[in-house]
Amino acid sequence: MKNWFYEQMAMYSAYHRDGRNQATHHVGVPMIVFSVLIITSTVPVITLSAGTFTLANILMGALLLFYIMAAPLVGTIAVLIYGALMYAAAMIAAMGEGVPLKAFLALFIIGWVIQFWGHKYEGRKPALFDNLLQIFMAPSFLIAEVLFMLGLEEGLKAEIKDRMPKYLPKEG
Repeated sequence: MKNWFYEQMAMYSAYHRDGRNQATHHVGVPMIVFSVLIITSTVPVITLSAGTFTLANILMGALLLFYIMAAPLVGTIAVLIYGALMYAAAMIAAMGEGVPLKAFLALFIIGWVIQFWGHKYEGRKPALFDNLLQIFMAPSFLIAEVLFMLGLEEGLKAEIKDRMPKYLPKEG
């Protein structure tokens, strides 16, 4: 699983080398994730005595578990960040009267506009156009990027750097 995670992170990295593109993703990705959490928080899946678990709880729980298993520090930080976003999304989802749908649409559309704007700087289409699974790598990669800037997760950084060249555009 770690090797697959490293490969996906390397591909994501190869499509996000321009600092302006990276900056737009630090805004757009959380907006998109938050929008999806809002709308999926309106879908109850199972109700137990402890409460109702929504589609958001199940999807994000699985993704966060994957992150923790593949890169423990990245995963732990993701739990804190996206746990807070899940809580806020549940609050918005509970508002009803069309508020969740409006919030979803606004955040989702604006988030994607910001993402595509960043890829204009990169001069390359988004990675998810070549590999749809890249959509799940964005949140973990953004956290890893910050950790790399802080001089942390050097092993993960080296794994990504070693694997990234095969995902770079061919010259000529």
